[in-house]
Amino acid sequence: MAQVDFNERQLTLKLVYFGPPLSGKTTNLRALHDKVDALNRGRMMTLETRDDRTLFFDLLPVFFRSNGLSFRIKVYTVPGQPMHEGTRRVVLQGADAVVFVAHSSPDHQDANRESWAGLGRNLAELGVRVPIVVQYNKRDLPDRVDLDTADRFGEPGRTLHPATAVTGEGVLPTFFAVLGAAWDALDPMFKLSERFGVARDDFMRTVCVHVGGTERDILVA
Repeated sequence: MAQVDFNERQLTLKLVYFGPPLSGKTTNLRALHDKVDALNRGRMMTLETRDDRTLFFDLLPVFFRSNGLSFRIKVYTVPGQPMHEGTRRVVLQGADAVVFVAHSSPDHQDANRESWAGLGRNLAELGVRVPIVVQYNKRDLPDRVDLDTADRFGEPGRTLHPATAVTGEGVLPTFFAVLGAAWDALDPMFKLSERFGVARDDFMRTVCVHVGGTERDILVA
């Protein structure tokens, strides 16, 4: 759940990237981290094995001020391997929104479904409901699944966000989609726009400036 301090005019959001092993969760964070101005980002912390699979989580804090309001956006990944179920649940705790990073290879569709089921199980055990944005990463693969027929994980009308995180393509649109989803879920609860005096569009544009994005990146949000 977001940390909101109306007296100090501070808002902290937590976004979590979830998905099967090798889908590109860590690559998304690295690409995002590279785009953020050095003055507005913290050190990205990573714990990996020798085969580059994330074991714990990455942390990317982004600090900035707009209209006297201080934002902190923390972005995490979770380890994809089934053996780290407990760690995934801990990282998901307190999340305001989730990016599910699906692998675009046909050979990984079972792993996608298994990971999606695990996400639902973890959220149910935590007793929380949060917005989930789905990204299909690795769109550079020659045998990538067709997005028109790709699994939408129980929602036929769900928007799928294509990405090739290794080149940075699609990383920012996905980030703004999940950020917008988090704002939309929290605004009715905390009346953020009313009490902070910051409209959703202004919030998104301010974040966009600080992560080196463009208007096109936030259109999907």
